Amino acid sequence: MTTLLGAAEIREIAARIGVNPTKKLGQNFVVDANTCRRIVKVADVQSDDVALEIGPGLGSLTLALLEIANSVIAIEIDPRLAVELPLTVQAHGFEVERLTVLNEDALTTQSLPAEPTILVANLPYNVSVPVLLHFLEKFPTIRSGVVMVQSEVADRLVARPGSKTYGSPSVKATWWADLSGAGNVARQVFWPIPNVDSSLVRFIRHHAAGSESERLITFTVIDAAFAQRRKMLRSALSQVFSGAAEDAIVKAGIDPTARGETLLLRDFIAIANTLEQ
Repeated sequence: MTTLLGAAEIREIAARIGVNPTKKLGQNFVVDANTCRRIVKVADVQSDDVALEIGPGLGSLTLALLEIANSVIAIEIDPRLAVELPLTVQAHGFEVERLTVLNEDALTTQSLPAEPTILVANLPYNVSVPVLLHFLEKFPTIRSGVVMVQSEVADRLVARPGSKTYGSPSVKATWWADLSGAGNVARQVFWPIPNVDSSLVRFIRHHAAGSESERLITFTVIDAAFAQRRKMLRSALSQVFSGAAEDAIVKAGIDPTARGETLLLRDFIAIANTLEQ
């Protein structure tokens, strides 16, 4: 019979292997089994899925994934946690062969032992956006997923043009996927309890908005447009593209006095294309 982790066992494992959750690694462990099952349900994990988890920690969400998914690939930067995770999986009645643990930094991961179909993760708060964008870029077999991030980050990821939270992450993520909010998570389900709120973001992949070379120049345009918020496009882009900026904006059919926070991804692509020409 399989079971999930509870708060007392999580603290016991952490004490035994000498793990004190650190801010540096963004470690806030989920200690509520119902929350883990809820995340797996919201992600719509299926029995044939190869689930990818980043920062599994002590394994709360890993076990919930193994209840449904065909297999799980877990990327864990802390070697103590990476060694312990298979033991926890086995102790809870799951087949350890269905779990692959990679002890590495997710930001530098370039290859995986199998093709993941879904990403489900409680992402470390300090690197959540770069990690999500990295995996959307590098692993096109990931068709959908749910990530738990700081609520402020969730707001930025799902923001639409014109809102205060709309920025570089909002636009870049839409290169690969459609994102939406999928609910909030109470602070009390974490150990230690964080001093920020957490939310779930769901994404569904679509075809990439262009080629890799188009993406690189488009992302340069996006970064320039949001480097100094409230600046007009012609001024913001001239910092990077000098005299060519205003001409490119006009040729793309966009008002050079507009601001980056009012533009859609397709507008940034249009500017990038004219700059490349």
